[in-house]
Amino acid sequence: MPPSLDIKPEMVPVQELFLDPDNPRLVELDVTVDDQDEITRVLWTERAVDEIAASIEASGYWQHEELFAVWENDRRVVIEGNRRLAALKLLLDTDLRSRVGASGLPALTEERREGISSVPVVMTTREEQWRYVGFKHVNGPQDWDSLAKARYIADVHNDFGIALPEIARTIGDKNQTVRRLYRGLMVLEQAESTGQFHRDDRFNKRFAYSHLWTGIGLSGIQTYLGLDADGGYEPDPVPQDRVARLGEVCRWLYGSKTLEQRPLVVSQNPDLRRLNEVLLSDDGIAALRNGEDLVAALKISQGDERLFREAVLQAERSLRDATSLVLTGYDGDASLAKRVENLVTLATRVREDVQRLRSEPASPAA
Repeated sequence: MPPSLDIKPEMVPVQELFLDPDNPRLVELDVTVDDQDEITRVLWTERAVDEIAASIEASGYWQHEELFAVWENDRRVVIEGNRRLAALKLLLDTDLRSRVGASGLPALTEERREGISSVPVVMTTREEQWRYVGFKHVNGPQDWDSLAKARYIADVHNDFGIALPEIARTIGDKNQTVRRLYRGLMVLEQAESTGQFHRDDRFNKRFAYSHLWTGIGLSGIQTYLGLDADGGYEPDPVPQDRVARLGEVCRWLYGSKTLEQRPLVVSQNPDLRRLNEVLLSDDGIAALRNGEDLVAALKISQGDERLFREAVLQAERSLRDATSLVLTGYDGDASLAKRVENLVTLATRVREDVQRLRSEPASPAA
């Protein structure tokens, strides 16, 4: 259950309420409280405000859904309920709709306009509110995306001094998600503050934040960045002498528009695991730096001995499958019979080479 609040709402005109520029949903947007049109536009285009507006138009505003606001710079800034507030403002203000490109909203009856022109608001502080908001959006029924969650956790921890274990206990996190999201954001912000990478320079439109916070939990990437498996839960966690490597990892994860470099990690599974393994090998790292793709670098990092062993085991598995299927699966195709003969020739060659190498004396140690 979410933490309880001493709710004492008051009715406030919608026009006196301001959207929050520090809303974690807007973590990638550089705005201030004066940029109300831009905040509204982003919420409209990216956060399904139209669905909320349609519900309000049809059924009115549910009075039990209070907005939560703080006094900042002599303004009531709503810190919980920004999508509802954006919907209300767009329904009530046709000029705002035109400015932000919000089309398709219905005209309200006078009775409906009057019913939503003022809404219940609880005045609070950001520090008092964090437990309720955290439960609702980080681990509760109205999930933010992972970057928004990380931004909120970081604000609560860094600004209010709330320990990460307490945040996790309060919102019911039993999977170390709070710690992992926080560490990922600290690493990302260090990459940006040091000029090694910026998320706006990523090659793809979508910023897959989970690649980073999941990746730095893997041993190869941790070692490459000089991160301790149980550490890094503070600002600037990557050692100074590894910051350039942090830029490399971010570009391998996300690419770079400026450098016209595509990301190596296309999908988290299996590419993130592959990158992690490559970074455990000096040869693999050199291959990546020389522009090899991830699969090629992985083969180089694994070395010929491992590749040979895996190839032999795979060939054995495939031949076992073929043996069990030959009676029911072979239809007399001459070209397929020729391929079987080729298999025999190749297997004989491998056997001869293995036998020769086994009989040769070992080279003396250097």
